[in-house]
Formats: sequence, structure tokens, C-alpha cells
Amino acid sequence: MSPVGAIYWNIPGYVIFWLLFAIALVLFAQRVYLLFRLILLGQKENRFNSIIRRIIYMLVVTLSQWCSLKSVTRQDRAGIGHTFMFWGLSLLLIYYIIFIGLGDGFGLYKLLEGTTFKTVYSSIMDIAALLITLAVIWAAIRYYIIKPDRLKREATAEEKILRPLLFTVIVSLMVLHYCMEGFRFAAYNTSASWPPIGIALSNFLINTGISQATLIAVYKGVWWLNYVILLGALIYAPHSKHLHPLASFPNVAFKDLHPKGALKPIELEEVETFGVSKIQDFSWKQLLDLYACTVCGRCHVVCPAQLSGKLLSPRELVLNLKKHLLEVGPDLLRVKGKAESSSSNPEKVLIGEVVTEDEIWACTTCRACQEVCPVYSEHVDRIIGLRRNLVLEQASIPETAEGALRSIEDRGHPWRGTTFTRTDWAQGLAIKTLAEDSEIDILYWVGCTDALEERSMMIAQAMAKLLKSAGVKFGILGSAESCCGEPARRLGNEYIFQMQAEKNIELLKGYNVKKIVTACPHCFNTLKNEYPQFGGNFEVIHHTEFIANLLKEGKLRIIKGGGGVVVYHDPCYLGRYNDIYEPPRQVLNSMPDITLVEAGQNRERSFCCGGGGGRMWLEEHIGKRISELRIEQIITTKAQTVVTACPFCLQMFDDAIKAKEAEEWLKVTDIAELVAESAIYRPYST
Repeated sequence: MSPVGAIYWNIPGYVIFWLLFAIALVLFAQRVYLLFRLILLGQKENRFNSIIRRIIYMLVVTLSQWCSLKSVTRQDRAGIGHTFMFWGLSLLLIYYIIFIGLGDGFGLYKLLEGTTFKTVYSSIMDIAALLITLAVIWAAIRYYIIKPDRLKREATAEEKILRPLLFTVIVSLMVLHYCMEGFRFAAYNTSASWPPIGIALSNFLINTGISQATLIAVYKGVWWLNYVILLGALIYAPHSKHLHPLASFPNVAFKDLHPKGALKPIELEEVETFGVSKIQDFSWKQLLDLYACTVCGRCHVVCPAQLSGKLLSPRELVLNLKKHLLEVGPDLLRVKGKAESSSSNPEKVLIGEVVTEDEIWACTTCRACQEVCPVYSEHVDRIIGLRRNLVLEQASIPETAEGALRSIEDRGHPWRGTTFTRTDWAQGLAIKTLAEDSEIDILYWVGCTDALEERSMMIAQAMAKLLKSAGVKFGILGSAESCCGEPARRLGNEYIFQMQAEKNIELLKGYNVKKIVTACPHCFNTLKNEYPQFGGNFEVIHHTEFIANLLKEGKLRIIKGGGGVVVYHDPCYLGRYNDIYEPPRQVLNSMPDITLVEAGQNRERSFCCGGGGGRMWLEEHIGKRISELRIEQIITTKAQTVVTACPFCLQMFDDAIKAKEAEEWLKVTDIAELVAESAIYRPYST
């Protein structure tokens, strides 16, 4: 007999069952509705395109738990435990819906009792409950004994109480599940061999000689206790960090489907304010990100700013913004956009009160945080939104960065103080500009750094030699080339970026350019992923891909290698932003006498050089230099040469190697330089 079918204090069990459920559901729905309304405070953003694709992606990623498993490493296997817990709790939830909700609540238990389905499912739940218990115990050990770096943070007074309580509640539900099965089988003399743990407990209880009346009474008590705890967990979830199981599903579904390297443009002539100064200036999706955060700390331990001692932590930024939203959000809802209310100030600005300027400028936009986030939180866009407000609304920007932006406006490049022109690097190489000959197959986009910084000029010269040796018909823009605008956009000045983009697109279209090759990942990302926002649709190829193809097609041949051990550094804007990992390795592996080794952090886990996000033009006054941290990692590989594919990385590492006094035995070079030094030649005449 179901405990719900009994009479308690002259009240039918069904009445108590549904009354408790209704109370819990109302409290749960009330909180969820408030949270939903808070999300709607955010700005409009269309994330409802390709809805079928989004739903399928969400189901695959969440149900397979790839969101957790993708970050599993030899040092951190917590994702495996989370996967077991997720699958186990999902099975438990289905069990409660079918056997408690439908079976007991709707009186269908007689139809389910004794069926093969229930026997099989109960047996599965025996195993699932055990796995959940083991996963919770392992999680507790990690929190309180092992304490990995990503879980180290000062817990609030509330967290210190609720975290152990949560562990206790989950384990209690598992124990109560076994007790319900055992007492039910014993009380009603059920003869079965499965589920094994429930039957084993039943046999033990029968052998103790406890009366059937007592067994039935205890069974009912355990059943109701389990039900009350379950409803309590339902009420608690949306008030806690464990809101994330509810928010992560839609957050994954509404992930950005645009190219990873494309920031969202501002309609400069239509917006009233630029960037983000108040919590409601974020988009609704960016507010949903705050709910979805699992506080796992993965973003925290891969952030180069945090690891180098800067103030920025992606995790803490999200938590502070979430706290702020929950504090001022209800007030904003009550006053419906009015400036003030009686209890608090909903117009409390973010910059300076919730997030500091040092945090905002510390970000290198390397995207490491987004790569490891299990719920696909979009950290970089948040930072850029705050920068846009600082720069365009408050005119607050570090002096060195301001100088770079002014130089872009005045001279078309960020390298103020340079004495070189756009074509000095090409002297003696007989390279034609498009103004001299526009009948070309390839435009070689040199980029500001390779054209105007003395060390990086060697990259441009090497590329020109390679293109000539391969018989590629190419040209350059020469003095007509202007900054692609990437530094301006990452530093928050969308106005300068759009000005540069529109000017360059007009120029490129005027020459009927179809295909562009560049050695700079930042130019590559901007030309490929961001110029299409303004009508600039070109085929853009990074020089690592182009060189790899030339070698594959036999248009270039390497007849000797430089020798020695080399380590390849994956630039953020080439790897994490554009998923280009294999071409540079194919090139290096094709070179004789070279031994390619990998840094401990490579490919999608590569560690930033520190020059991205406009930080090439910012001083590092706080903590250690990010570039020096990366060189310390590389030194452990025993490599003699650091090979990179980005002029920013090359400059940052060149300085870091000198700072570490390692220049006698460690050098840095671009992959194009290395290939050009290896006695390349054009095997076929053209």
C-alpha cells in the first residue's frame, strides 16, 4: 500500500501529498519568476535563430556531460565525478516523477508494482544511488581536504553552512532511497531478487524479528521524510548557487553561434549610451550567464591576469555581478526604470563600485576562461562592454593605450614614435603595391607591427621571400594600408574601429581583392570574422595555413632544417579564437633535423603571451609579467627555440627572454622566418 493512500490525523494522505507539493511549487515558481523578470531587465539580443540546432546542441552537450568532461585533465578529474552525479540525479528525478508523482501521487502504484519496468529501473537506481553517494563523498574530500586551487576562495558565512548541508541532504536522499526500498519489501513480504541492495536490506530487517506493523510505520515515516526533503531541495535550489542546473540548460542552448572571434558591433548613431555602466546595460543573455555559473573556478585558474597577480578573476567578476543584480534588481522592477526608489539606489554604477578599472584593463581577451567554462559563459564580451563605457562615455583609458588610439586616428597605426614607413621593410625585395599592379592572386596584408616594428619586419621579409619562391602572384597595399582597427576595438573604442574597418573595406573592394594572407592572428581574426559585419567579405588565410598548403602542393620545398629542439606556442587569436592548431605543427614536423616538443599548456589550453586585448599598449604595473610566466613554462621543455605565429607573441617573448637572461640559449622566431631560413626554393619555373 502506498503511504499516500493512508489516513493521517483524519486527513487523507493524498491531501497532504498535494498540499505540500503545491506549497513547494508555489515557492519555487515565485522565485523562478522573479529571476526570470530580472533577466528581462537586460538589453534585447536575438538568440532565437536556428532554434532546432540550438536545442539539439544543448541536449548533446548537457546529457553527455561534455560540458564537464571537456575540462578533465590528469590533474583534475572532477568532471568525471560530476558526470556520475548528473546522470545519477537525473535517473533519480525520473524515478521520483514516475513512482512517487504518478505512482503514489496519482494512485497508479498498483499498475507499476511488480512490473518488469519497475524491477529493472529500481535495480538501476540501486547502482545510481551508490554512484551518487560516492561522487558526493569525493566532492566533499576535494572541497575540504585536497582543496585544488580552483576551489580555493573565501566562502561566505552562508556558504559555510549550506555547502556541508547540501552534501548531507544528497547523501540522506540516497540513504532514504535504500531505506524506502528495504522497509517496503520487508513490510509487505515482497518476494523478489532485485533490486539487490533493497532486497538485502529487506532480508536483514526480516531477520531482526521486527513486527510488520513497525516495519509499515517506519516505511511510511521514511517515505514522507524523503518527500519533504525532496520538496525542500526544490524550494532551496533557485535561492542558491545550485540554481545553475536550471540555468545551464538554456544558457548552453543560447550560446553565441557567431564566429568566436567576432565582437558584437555598436550601432553608433542609434544608441543613447555606449557600453555597460549599469547592470541593466548587459544583454539578457549576459544576465543569464550569471545564474548559470557553477562557481567551479575553472575560469579562475586559467586566467593569465589572475595567475600573474592582477586583480581580475573571471569567477569573482561573475559572482559580484550576480550579487549586485540580486540586490538592485527587485528595486529596478518595482520602479520600472525610474532613477530612484526608497530602499536602495538601483542606478548604482558598476565601474568603481562593483568592478574596478584595474580589473577591466587586466583582461587580455585570451578566451581561456570561455574555453573551459562548462556552461558557456561569455566573459570577454562582458569585459569589452565595460571598456566601451570607460572609453566612449567616461574618456577614461590608460595613457599609453590612449596614445596608441590617437596614433591610429592620426597615422593609421598604433605604433607612435616609430621612424619607419609602411614600405621600409620591403626595400630591395622588388614587391609591387596594388597601386602599381592590381592584377594579383593574393594580397599580403602586412599589418602594423610587421611593417613598423624593427624586429617584426623580419617576419614580413620572410613571408615575401616565401611567396616569391613559391611563385605566388601577390602584392601589398604599401602606404595605403591602414590599421585593421583590432587594437581599438579590444580597447573599447568602437568608433575608431568602425572608422578603420569601413575605410579598409572600401579600399579593398576598390582593388577587387578576393584573397588575403596575413601573418598576424589579430589582423586575421578581424579581417575574417569582424569585417563581414560591415560588408567586408574576403577569403582570409593565416600564413601558417598558407605555408602548410604551399608545402603540401610542392610549391615550396624544405631541403634542410635548422636543427635543434623547438617548442610551438599557440597564439590565442589563432588557436582558441580560430581553431588553427594543426597547420603550424604540420610545417614544423616537415622540417628535417627539428624536434618539436609541446609546452605543458598547448593548443586550446595554451597560455597567453599577455599582448592581446590591447595590452600590447598597456603597462603591467600589478603582479608579474604574463609573458615571463609563459617563458618560465617554456624553459621547462628544454627547447632551444620558441616558434610562434604572431608578431605580438614574438615581441612579448623577446622581452621576456631578456628579462629572464635566457637569450644565450633560448631564442624566439616566427614560423615564417624558420621556414625561410631552411633553404627553401621554388622547384618549378613559372
